[in-house]
Amino acid sequence: MLSRLVAELPLVRAVAQYETAAVHAVQLAALAEADKMTDLDADSLAAAEDVMAAARAQLVAAGRLDLIEGTS
Repeated sequence: MLSRLVAELPLVRAVAQYETAAVHAVQLAALAEADKMTDLDADSLAAAEDVMAAARAQLVAAGRLDLIEGTS
């Protein structure tokens, strides 16, 4: 049982990273819509999108995209 949990840890981490970055991206997008986005905010948005893409790629490779379907 422990070995299965250890094996799934990267997937749990990927889901958590994806979901956290998605929330951050939504918050930053709201700043952009309100025309209040700074250069630093824009960099943060790009970083959040990069984290989301990397996490999604990891889940696709594992055949577990279902873990984030229906999210951002």
